[in-house]
Amino acid sequence: MNSRNTWLWLLLAGSIFAFIFFFERHLSNEPAGPPLVLPSLKPAEIQTIHVQPKNHRGIRVFRTNDVWHMTDPVAYPANSAQIEAFLSALQKLTASPYLSAAELKEIPDADQRFGFDAPFCTLLLNQKRHLILIGNKTPPGDRVYLQVVGVEGVFIVDADLLRLIPQTAGLWRETALADWSSLNFDRLVVTNAGKLLELQLNPSNQLWRMLSPNNVRANSTKVSETLTLLQGARVEQFVTDNAGMDLDAFGLQNPELSLALLRGTNSVLRLDFGKSPTNNAALIFARRADQDTVVAVPRTFIEPWTSAHSHAFRDFFDPHLVALSEIPDAVEIQAEDQFTLQRRTNVWNVVPPGWLADSNLVVQLFANLTNLQVTAAQIEKDIVPTADLPKYGLAQPFRQYTLRKTSVVEGIQTNIVLAQLEFGTNQDKVFARVSGESFVYSVDPGMLRLLPQASWQMRDRHIWDFAMSNVLRITIQQGARQRELVRTNSGKWLHGKGSQGILDDLVSAQIEETVFRLSDLSAAYWAGRGTEHLESFGITADAHKVSIELNSGGTHSVTFGGTAPSQFPYAMTALDGQPWIFEFPWTTYQFVQLYLTIPDVP
Repeated sequence: MNSRNTWLWLLLAGSIFAFIFFFERHLSNEPAGPPLVLPSLKPAEIQTIHVQPKNHRGIRVFRTNDVWHMTDPVAYPANSAQIEAFLSALQKLTASPYLSAAELKEIPDADQRFGFDAPFCTLLLNQKRHLILIGNKTPPGDRVYLQVVGVEGVFIVDADLLRLIPQTAGLWRETALADWSSLNFDRLVVTNAGKLLELQLNPSNQLWRMLSPNNVRANSTKVSETLTLLQGARVEQFVTDNAGMDLDAFGLQNPELSLALLRGTNSVLRLDFGKSPTNNAALIFARRADQDTVVAVPRTFIEPWTSAHSHAFRDFFDPHLVALSEIPDAVEIQAEDQFTLQRRTNVWNVVPPGWLADSNLVVQLFANLTNLQVTAAQIEKDIVPTADLPKYGLAQPFRQYTLRKTSVVEGIQTNIVLAQLEFGTNQDKVFARVSGESFVYSVDPGMLRLLPQASWQMRDRHIWDFAMSNVLRITIQQGARQRELVRTNSGKWLHGKGSQGILDDLVSAQIEETVFRLSDLSAAYWAGRGTEHLESFGITADAHKVSIELNSGGTHSVTFGGTAPSQFPYAMTALDGQPWIFEFPWTTYQFVQLYLTIPDVP
């Protein structure tokens, strides 16, 4: 091999090795993309910012406890979100291209050409730690010249940065009327043209109560929704910051509407609202009592309060007669008789006489109570003195429902009244009153049908249950006629003594199904008790009756009557030695009609 060629190959290999070593290992580690303009900037460390726009007053803001405040040109809360967005953009700001100090020496009048002799804007962060000059835009207008004092050269950056830099204080002023998250208040006083609406928040259940113009439950949902709407209000215009302004020109000397937020007796915030600008009726002038600034905000955010003041009570009172934030331990009822629904752990009892209460009916009672509502039109009278209660039949109500909660503090048991609802009548109308309130409402008598009026209505609706293997025979009576069916150990049904006919396997199986449905019987609803009004339920001496005799002794009987308004059949059985009338389950009754009756004999 030619030695000269060998040396050429070695030289080529060495060159390739050098390229790989220096380029792949060294150059590939260079940072990708254009360099950061402010590589040492950390937004969290910036506590003060001074912006000096060209031909405008300077803007100064400072941070305290992660909240930004403005000191110049006016003392005012700053828009923290806008400022943080500006700092984030500065931190990520890159330059492409970059003019070095050597290149600048070749450019005559560089400061004037790039706009640094009279900067468009000067930025000062943390008392000269970062001093930034913003110059002219580049000829196309999509970039701008920027210089960091202490760093040689000129950066050319995206002109989008300019949108985040305020030329006037408006961009960095907080547009919310208040920092609602930091306000701790439990009273709200709204005044308008001499009218007053005062609301108090109960800290234990977070429900509002109206104190003025009347002491009554407030519609907590509406109050919260209206406050939430107000919290969304944003300043459309910063009108003036002049401390010596003529407030009457804005309707703020005697505000059309004032909202005062208090903690106890201490004022937390007061907002005054005046009239609208002459050229924009959709806006309204507003001012915080602790600031000189007058702003304009959309009128829609306060309309619920202004419209309410013609009838403050009627707009903000709670239409629910009963508001429950917890399950009572007892419900005392005075109606046809006096009894108490008493809770023991998770079991309810009717006391007296000590029956097990129907848990579903108790739940339904609470649902019905909390759903009872009245309208403003049903307010018979706002303030009814005790002496006038007889006019409404409320001196001695014909129905009263008292809900109590048991509380034990330091070993002492106390029964707290959660709510008490009273009903009265003057024969023409039915009236309702909530204990502790001065109002009387006229209500629909149908409202009473939703509430129990007698102890027997709340008894557990389960009537009986037995095993099918314990069934001996069934006796069916319809007037003077009688039919007997006997069950064998195999579950097949046969005619008993004095009964005739053939029962095939299919009919026998259907009888078995019918008795199975009867073996665990519950009333759909209780309808009555005793023998006084049996005929009104269609229960007569010749009514259809089914008796089930058990091997273990004893008989379960049910007598059927007419049809209830619910279209369920009435039925009667004996409980505690007394007739009980109830609405019989409709589906089971269809089986009884088909298989436990006496067929007509041709």
